Amino acid sequence: MANSKFEYVKDFEQPDILLPSTWIVVRIDGRGFHKLSDHYQFTKPNDRRALDLMNAAAVEVMKELPDLCIAYGVSDEFSFVFHPSCQLFERRSAKLVTTIVSTFTAYYIHKWTEYFPSMPLHPPYLPSFDGRAVVYPSNGLLRDYMSWRQVDCHINNLYNTTFWMMVLKGGMSNTDAEQELKGTVSGDKNEILFKRFGINYNNEEEIYKKGSVLYRQFELQEPKSQEEEKDGTAVPEGKQSRSQQDKLRKLRRKAQVVVDHVDIIKDDFWERRPWILSGKPGKLPA
Repeated sequence: MANSKFEYVKDFEQPDILLPSTWIVVRIDGRGFHKLSDHYQFTKPNDRRALDLMNAAAVEVMKELPDLCIAYGVSDEFSFVFHPSCQLFERRSAKLVTTIVSTFTAYYIHKWTEYFPSMPLHPPYLPSFDGRAVVYPSNGLLRDYMSWRQVDCHINNLYNTTFWMMVLKGGMSNTDAEQELKGTVSGDKNEILFKRFGINYNNEEEIYKKGSVLYRQFELQEPKSQEEEKDGTAVPEGKQSRSQQDKLRKLRRKAQVVVDHVDIIKDDFWERRPWILSGKPGKLPA
């Protein structure tokens, strides 16, 4: 760019480089999705089409950004995770967040008609998302963050499933259902579902209870005899050169991005997929 007398305005730009050697989580959320879901008549308490659309958009984000190692989604929210060794965009927060948000939104809109063919999008009911970046300095904290989101998924889904059964099948008003559920625990909600509506919550689809986990699929490994220390600090082995980063990206691009609905709180998920925490691609399945 040629120098000019106006170039001084660049001095007003503030650096937003995220802390080095830390996990970067970019979490996006739908804006105004309550009105959007009502307008396009999403099924209550869960609309499988809407969830599959979220997952489809997230898969495309994972494919476009091989630096991502795992993502987790529930409802109108998705968390995308970069390894501590990631140097994409020099770890600038605004660049990472805007790239994730814009790419996700573009694919969400592009794929909308695949999942809602009879309901074309139109203003003012257009999907949009906001996002933020948070850093976590250790494997343990990253895992606790992912566990928090999955626990939140379970709590919210159990409540919503019970609430909407009481309204849609039980004939209660929204206010009365909210009032009856106030102060109840999981056991109370399970009892309401089973006794009033013959629903065993354990038999509900896993995608509703556990959310969606996206990762690159390499050969699964047997769990280690001694589990790794959960709160060990995740520090990359020195700063990777550009050629090393390019090589890892090529290896990751070859791996299939899978959508799973499994427990990510227990150790088994992570021990059988060590490439997620290590950042080193595994062996491609035969």
